[in-house]
Amino acid sequence: MQKKCLEPWIDDKTRILIVGTMPGEESLNQQTYYANSRNKFWKYIQEILNNGIELKTPKEKREFLQSKGIGLWDSLSKCERDGSLDSNIEKEQPNDFSKFQSVKYVLFNGKKAAEYFEKYNSKYLLKRQSYSLPSTSPANASIPENVKFEEWKKTLLFVLEK
Repeated sequence: MQKKCLEPWIDDKTRILIVGTMPGEESLNQQTYYANSRNKFWKYIQEILNNGIELKTPKEKREFLQSKGIGLWDSLSKCERDGSLDSNIEKEQPNDFSKFQSVKYVLFNGKKAAEYFEKYNSKYLLKRQSYSLPSTSPANASIPENVKFEEWKKTLLFVLEK
């Protein structure tokens, strides 16, 4: 089944760009990033950057990230995929990141996001620092939760201090 990514949450003040692969079914259905309640992305963001205070609506989440200079988008513009697993992706088409020149740091939410980005947008990374973080997806159960959280915390706080 053909999938199309969400619109980028990026503006001219975005310094840190968090890049996923392609939104999962729940996110596509709700037309918002990381909508699956079992995905830990928003939990990590809230714990690390918002003193554990819940961000409820997509608008509130977007505005909060943008206030920190953080944007969201995905490596892929379109693909064919049954379900939500990155391992099921076929016939992928990349997004074009070249117009987002304010970005200084690229954080990948999982290995596949980094692989696809580097495959199609490696030139973009020449002038930026990038970090591959453990996927926040519930499918990524091979890494203990506390290890994933600490890696996200360490990296986010590091790039925010720069």
